[in-house]
Amino acid sequence: MLNTVYQLVAPRRIDLAIEDLHVAPDALVVRPTHLSICHADQRYYQGMRDPKVLAEKLPMAMIHEAHGTVVFDGSGTFKAGQRVVLVPNLPVEEDPIIAENYLRSSKFRSSTADGFMQELVVTTASRALALPEGINLDVSAFTELVTVVMHALNRFDATAHAGRASFGVWGDGNVGFITTLLLRTRFPEAAVYVFGKSEEKLADFTFATATHLITEIPADLEVDHAFECAGGAGSIDAIEQVIDHIRPEGTIALMGVSENPVPINTRMVLEKGLRLLGSSRSGVTDFQTTLDLFNAHPEVVAHLSRIIGGVFDIRSTADIATALADDRARRFGKTILHWMV
Repeated sequence: MLNTVYQLVAPRRIDLAIEDLHVAPDALVVRPTHLSICHADQRYYQGMRDPKVLAEKLPMAMIHEAHGTVVFDGSGTFKAGQRVVLVPNLPVEEDPIIAENYLRSSKFRSSTADGFMQELVVTTASRALALPEGINLDVSAFTELVTVVMHALNRFDATAHAGRASFGVWGDGNVGFITTLLLRTRFPEAAVYVFGKSEEKLADFTFATATHLITEIPADLEVDHAFECAGGAGSIDAIEQVIDHIRPEGTIALMGVSENPVPINTRMVLEKGLRLLGSSRSGVTDFQTTLDLFNAHPEVVAHLSRIIGGVFDIRSTADIATALADDRARRFGKTILHWMV
């Protein structure tokens, strides 16, 4: 069986490669239909990664947020035509302590393995989950991003102390939006404050207790725990403000990705007895928990639809370039690709 793979071969250059698929008897073959662009995809596409890293990873098919329809399932788990969300993490071993997304041996699509920009994806039934009937298909395209936040909340829930009357979320982008929404759903009685740079973006956080520009935070505002969702250079100021406004023995969940080292005021971390909790990516259990949330709380899906930015029909590499250019220029929201190749 032949397969067309849309590979990034150099910054801002995507070529078609024809590959011969080797399908094991128990394999799952899925035709992707809805994809979503991530900041990591842009860093590869724009050549913003270290040249040595790019040389090691390219050529590579991008995109790790996707769902599609089943073409074949040798395991009998899914039926042909069934819609499934695809899990990009590809573990090759199990560990009784370390989760699959932290095992150094695991592969990850669009990083250390080809992503979902393919005509067909060969995987296993263990790397896919059935989508709920009637779900908004554009929202479910970025299910993976929601699972990353879900994973961080699950880690926080298992680690932080029981005082959860108030939370602070630093960051008014997509991750901050999703984190605030999931905190509101999981801890409905708690106060959830959001801190960001843009009044326009903060206006969309209608489910937050209150929002504040980072230049106008009340001096006496304190939170029990905090989630840093700024990332990049913004992580520096965000973490500094978190340390200033978090109560002693609180937990700081670090979620923003930064290419460069970020200085942290360890003196105050020690003085306040704070916990810094890192989290990255997600695993199958986080996908299942997220789909369960979508089923139990359809209002969450409705809120998530508000961060859909652009939607593009993709039939060619030119269409891909157009979508990526629009996504880069967009200040907020997820760019969805209707994969029609």
